[in-house]
Amino acid sequence: MATGSTKYRLLVVDDEPDITHVLKKGLEKEGFEVNAFTDPVEALYGFKPGQCEMAILDIRMPKMNGFELCRELKRRDEKIKICFITAFEIYHEEFKKVFPKLRISCFISKPITVSALAKTIREEIELKDEIEGTQQMPARKD
Repeated sequence: MATGSTKYRLLVVDDEPDITHVLKKGLEKEGFEVNAFTDPVEALYGFKPGQCEMAILDIRMPKMNGFELCRELKRRDEKIKICFITAFEIYHEEFKKVFPKLRISCFISKPITVSALAKTIREEIELKDEIEGTQQMPARKD
């Protein structure tokens, strides 16, 4: 696990260029290393296992939605943590029906401050007792 001087590496994917830019710059100021994309297909194309600790994914995007991108990222790197960020209402039950084996606990509603997002990201990455695929963490409401 990273500590004070170690930077967590993030993948940020949101189809809105303004949001992607703000998240990238803001999270970098919070001490993260950020690779940001507005195209989910492009983000997936260059992704390699171990490249980052967490992916921050918008849910509604053209070409590939955040859930589909999540599934593909998890196929390539089962250890990557996922945090969904959306301006729309989140339907946890629908997510569970479509992806019954994926245990994702981090759903964040826009708008959110960069400092609140950074805090949530750190908490999710640093969860030591999470065992991906066998334990579901309670959903966040930030």
